[in-house]
Amino acid sequence: MMARRVLVAIAAAQQGHQTERISGSAGDVLDDDPVGRLKVFIYDLPGKYNKKLLKKDPRCLNHMFAAEIFMHRFLLSSAVRTTNPEEADWFYTPVYPTCDLTPSGLPLPFKSPRMMRSAIELIATKWPYWNRSEGADHFFVTPHDFGACFHYQEEKAIGRGILPLLQRAVLVQTFGQKNHVCLKEGSITIPPFAPPQKMQNHLIPGETPRSIFVYFRGLFYDTGNDPEGGYYARGARASVWENFKNNPLFDISTDHPPTYYEDMQRSVFCLCPLGWAPWSPRLVEAVVFGCIPVIIADDIVLPFADAIPWEEIGVFVPEEDVPRLDSILTSIPTEDILRKQRLLANPSMKQAMLFPQPAQAGDAFHQILNGLARKLPHGESVFLKPGQARLNWTAGPVGDLKPW
Repeated sequence: MMARRVLVAIAAAQQGHQTERISGSAGDVLDDDPVGRLKVFIYDLPGKYNKKLLKKDPRCLNHMFAAEIFMHRFLLSSAVRTTNPEEADWFYTPVYPTCDLTPSGLPLPFKSPRMMRSAIELIATKWPYWNRSEGADHFFVTPHDFGACFHYQEEKAIGRGILPLLQRAVLVQTFGQKNHVCLKEGSITIPPFAPPQKMQNHLIPGETPRSIFVYFRGLFYDTGNDPEGGYYARGARASVWENFKNNPLFDISTDHPPTYYEDMQRSVFCLCPLGWAPWSPRLVEAVVFGCIPVIIADDIVLPFADAIPWEEIGVFVPEEDVPRLDSILTSIPTEDILRKQRLLANPSMKQAMLFPQPAQAGDAFHQILNGLARKLPHGESVFLKPGQARLNWTAGPVGDLKPW
């Protein structure tokens, strides 16, 4: 009954269709314009590192790791780009490590370490800028499940660790989890790619009542990769299904209907549980569609956490508390729900989660640049003294040292 009263109250309040600006410094950060605050030099790499990979398999443009491609395209025409490396604050190496797909469209990162090493060896040989800092004023986009650990299984990703040659560089990656081997200090955590135009095409009138209390579509078990169960999503998704599959307040299923985007816009809460990694495009979709994200992923580091007030717009549920999910959500005061919805209705919040083509003010591209700008000026530790070296070029698994 509590949830039904909440739905009625929310429906009544929606008639005003209000938005609320993000208060304090976070709102200002989202609106920052990075132009004039930094200059970026783009290395001109042979096509085998980027464009030829995309030409071979255009599906790379549509998967959730596509930020590596669209960031490259954005920077090529961005006002922060400089063709004079002597005046650059940051150096960008355009490598597409996830654009190596299986027939089913999943990226295989097994060649990625060798590809990245090869690119770094090239820029270190052809230009002097890598060697003066060993990459500390360089950034790389590494959007795979566990970033620059380059593996889709967490245990193996942890065993590999971040590619040694990237230990001093800034990593722009979707993976974020506190105190994890695959998230190094100073990384910029970004949202995964979700197709902006596709979502735009499925918008419904903003005054549409949110008649679904809790919504989720996706896997609960991964029997192919986790036949015994319990490892996938650390059991959190299985717990959602086992506890709430028959609960009338929960619209959850493995089906992915053609009305998926519309259904999210009719929902109050959208579950965003971890899968193999703590992140997924559901977080982007929830924010864009104004559905309060229910984040079930312990220790997750969320995108642009210094700009987006996640505690104010989302609900965080510890993985061990999933069996109490119904009571947790129904106990949230209606006033708190309405405020979260007003914040989510703010266009700047939605824009910060998207990689639109062409780029738009305040979008994810600009949030990445803002993150880089906030790291300036470079400290003394960035540049090495003559003869000084910190990176071990022969470190890492033997297979990664083979030529690419």
